[in-house]
Amino acid sequence: MIKNQPVHINKWLLPFSWLYRLIVFIRNKFFDWGILKHEEFDIPVICIGNVTVGGTGKTPHTEYLVRLLQQKYRVGVLSRGYKRKSKGFVLATDDSDSRDLGDESFQIKQKFPDAIVAVDGNRRRGIKEMLALESPPEVILLDDAFQHRYVKPSYTIILSDFNRPVYEDELLPAGRLREPASALVNANMIIVTKCPDDMQPIDYRIISHDINAFPYQGLYFTQFAYKQLQPVFKDFAVEQALNILKDKHILLATGIASPQMILKKLKEYTDIVDTITYPDHYSFKAKDIQHITNKFAGIPSENKIILVTEKDATRLILNEYIDEDIKRHMYYLPIEVTFLDKGDDFKEKIYKHVRENSGNRRLYKK
Repeated sequence: MIKNQPVHINKWLLPFSWLYRLIVFIRNKFFDWGILKHEEFDIPVICIGNVTVGGTGKTPHTEYLVRLLQQKYRVGVLSRGYKRKSKGFVLATDDSDSRDLGDESFQIKQKFPDAIVAVDGNRRRGIKEMLALESPPEVILLDDAFQHRYVKPSYTIILSDFNRPVYEDELLPAGRLREPASALVNANMIIVTKCPDDMQPIDYRIISHDINAFPYQGLYFTQFAYKQLQPVFKDFAVEQALNILKDKHILLATGIASPQMILKKLKEYTDIVDTITYPDHYSFKAKDIQHITNKFAGIPSENKIILVTEKDATRLILNEYIDEDIKRHMYYLPIEVTFLDKGDDFKEKIYKHVRENSGNRRLYKK
């Protein structure tokens, strides 16, 4: 049986968490009572969200759904575009970058150029703008929109980090929950993400028992598969196999919520990993690039490399302070979601939902 580290709770902040719980309860009741209005749409709208603050893998799971659905449908992806410099509704084009879209939406557009990617803090307006396009999407994925109740999705997927079980966590600010764990009841599917390779049958049983999903809910377990190393700056380096990391001295610079998973992966290849960590969605400044440069220059070995995450790469590629020598050594690790079990069942349920709701849309138009 796999044992996680205990979930850290700031117990002295619990009184503020109780106040936060009351605020969340009242807000949700206002939607339930119709005081605050939500809007439904006549096409499949799939929400990918969580009940915690960051770090559950929403973007890789959204990419998995894009990869799955674009085989049969014209797919749209809408998010708020966290930390972008633009305002209002923005439709991604070939000329867009992370300043226009935010790092996650830009990453999705780079990977899936045929997808209709847009950002808008007002999801209702964003969906209407997308549906008004000359070739509108046939299904829309709402990235990180579980708390955005002004839109009522046709299907909801909630992610829960294996390493920080929601049923052991507390509401903000004592813990990292944005909503009580009981909010899982509102999901059509629950996915336990970032699962380790050595999951045992007893681990599945314990987690399934603790989450206690209803019969109408699908419960799935996923992990990340790491792909070939990609250069951040394609004019200065080329794709490399993962095994080139063997015995290298790695400088890992991250601006994400949870770098533990990538660290664990790197330990499979080398014990020599130096880390520089920044907050999630961090915008690297001149002093940060200088710090990374100095740290890398101070590594005595010639067998060395700078690694960043895929999300960080979308911001670093625009950074004017990185010199050519650093560009030649800077790579990122792409990740994809893989299902540990019932992957075919997940695909079939997603296809079935989109198929049935697409039919409803055609009937509605008639």
